[in-house]
Amino acid sequence: MTVQSFAVPYAKEEPTTCGYCSPPGERSENATSYKVAGLHAMRLSCEVYQKMIDRGWRRSGTYCYKPDLRRSCCPQYTIKLDALAFKSGKSHRKLVHRWNRHILQGDSDIEAAGMHTKKERINKPFDLVRALHSSEKGCLDNAKATHEFEVNLEPASFTKEKYNLFCKYQSVVHNDHEKSESGFKHFLVDSPLVGEIIPYTTSSDHLPPKYGSYHQMYRVDGKLIAVGVLDILPNCVSSVYFMYDSEWEHYSLGKLSALREVSLAKEIHDAGVPGMGYLYMGFYIYSCQKMRYKGEYSPSYLADPETYEWYPLETCIPLLQKHRYACFSNVEHCIEGVAPEISSAPEPALSELDDLLLLQRKEGSLTAVPVSWTNAWEIPSIKEDLCAVIEGLGLNLAQAIFWSV
Repeated sequence: MTVQSFAVPYAKEEPTTCGYCSPPGERSENATSYKVAGLHAMRLSCEVYQKMIDRGWRRSGTYCYKPDLRRSCCPQYTIKLDALAFKSGKSHRKLVHRWNRHILQGDSDIEAAGMHTKKERINKPFDLVRALHSSEKGCLDNAKATHEFEVNLEPASFTKEKYNLFCKYQSVVHNDHEKSESGFKHFLVDSPLVGEIIPYTTSSDHLPPKYGSYHQMYRVDGKLIAVGVLDILPNCVSSVYFMYDSEWEHYSLGKLSALREVSLAKEIHDAGVPGMGYLYMGFYIYSCQKMRYKGEYSPSYLADPETYEWYPLETCIPLLQKHRYACFSNVEHCIEGVAPEISSAPEPALSELDDLLLLQRKEGSLTAVPVSWTNAWEIPSIKEDLCAVIEGLGLNLAQAIFWSV
C-alpha cells in the first residue's frame, strides 16, 4: 500500500541569525540565514523525504526547510558519502582500535594491548564493519572483555535517560542550559516519516526492519553514553544529530559514530537492498571551519544548488574558496559578495496545477481537490505559501504531497 504524504506549506520566512558564524547571543547584519521555503509535515513517505533531501531539504522534528544558499552568509550544501566506495584512513582505523582496546582490555595496559593489536593488523587486512562490531556484546566469540559495550537501533522515542543525556550534552558542549522536554521531543524525537518494510533478501536480525526514524543507542556497562538520531531512507542513512556524554569526549565518539553510520548503510546494502549506498551527513558549510570535518570522509559529493546534480567534493573546494555562493554546474552563477535581492517565488500557471492537491473538509470528511478547482489561488497568503514550496520542491515532488492550507 502506497504511503500518502501530508504537509502544511510555508512561504519564505524572515531571516534569522546564523548559528555558524555569529557569536552566541549576538546578531550581526552580515550573519544572516535565509530559507527558500518550509513545511510542517504531518506524514511523509520515506521515498518522498529521500527526494526532498536530494533537493537540499532537511528536517528538524516534523518541520522541514530548505536553506536559501544564494542569500545566506554560510551556504549549506547537501553532502553525501559513498558508503560502498569508502576506504577508512589510518586515523579512522586508529580510532576504532583505540576504542576496542578500551572495551576489551581497559586502560590499565594500553601499551601491551597496542602491541597485540598491531600483530593482528599485520596478519589480516582491516575490515571496518568487522572491526566496529568486534568489541560489541554478542560478537566476542566467548572472549572476556573488561567492559560491556552495546549498540542498538530503536525507533525514535522519548525517555528520561535520553533527555538527561541531551541536556548534559547541550550544556557542556554547546553552553546551552535551557532545553525543555517538549523542545527535545520536537527536535529529536518527533518525526513525520512513516515506517516502511525494508526488502532484505538475506538474514538481517541486527539491521532495522523498516525505513524510518531511529535512535542508535550506545551503552557501556549498561550506561547510555551516546545517541545517534538517524533516518533510514531508501537510498541512504541520513544523520540527523549526534549527542554524547562529555566524559567520553577523548574517544572521539562523533567520528566513531560516522564510521558506524557508513557501515550501517553498507550492511543494509549487502543484506540485499541494492538502492542503499550512501551516508548523508547533513550540510557541508565551507565558511564554517568546525563543519568542514565532513569532508574528511571520502568519496563525498555535494549537491549543486541549482541542478541538484552531484559533484565530487574535491572539485567543489576551489569554487567554495573563491566564492561565498558556489554553483558547481555553472561557474558564472557563483557570487562572491552579497547576493542581489530575489523576488517572490516564480508563479506557475494555474493550468499546471491540476495535480497539486489540497485537503478540504466536506460533510465531516477530508477530500483531496486539485488547487485549480478551488479559490485558494486567489488568496494571496495561500498562493505565496504554495509558490514557495513548489519552488523548493519542484512541481513533480510538490504534487506527491497532499497540502493543508
